[in-house]
Amino acid sequence: MIVGLTGGMGSGKTTVAKLFAGLGIPVYNSDKEAKNLMRSSGTLRQAIISLLGEDAYSGKNLNRDYIAELVFADRRVLQELNNLVHPAVKKHFLRWVKRQNAPYVIQEAAVLFENGSYKNYDKMILVRAPTEVRISRIMERDGSSEKAIRERMMHQWSDARKSKLSDFIIDNNVLEKTKKKVKQIHGELLKISG
Repeated sequence: MIVGLTGGMGSGKTTVAKLFAGLGIPVYNSDKEAKNLMRSSGTLRQAIISLLGEDAYSGKNLNRDYIAELVFADRRVLQELNNLVHPAVKKHFLRWVKRQNAPYVIQEAAVLFENGSYKNYDKMILVRAPTEVRISRIMERDGSSEKAIRERMMHQWSDARKSKLSDFIIDNNVLEKTKKKVKQIHGELLKISG
């Protein structure tokens, strides 16, 4: 059984993913794997350079600030970049799933609803947190400005819209409550996966 785990920026997806991993569930971090593939795959690297120019890379590493500036200024460029990266991640993920031995696996990704891929999962978990909490978490984590964060948030669906399509919802405000909710969902998923 394949479970999608998503939530807006700063909602605490990674924290929740670590809690599931702590229960022995294999978790695939799409953002991390996408960055690895963008660095390690020669084919993908060349396609990104063709799209964004040589400045997309600084040596072997992604020039994340440069890329962010381009894609968040132009939705079309963001879409074209996603059209390159998402299929590569999907292929990598499906190979990863075959190597796992667990009642279910989780794929953690930011835009499962926005890109329509939520339809490919057996169950969907949404992690939510109030906007102000999310903004302060991201400012602390990345040192981004509030204006930049709000601009990036505009590219994601609202929690209200995502909630309607989710099988499970975790309100990630208090860690102890989050841990309890993860254990409860884990129990339900074990029952469903038989």
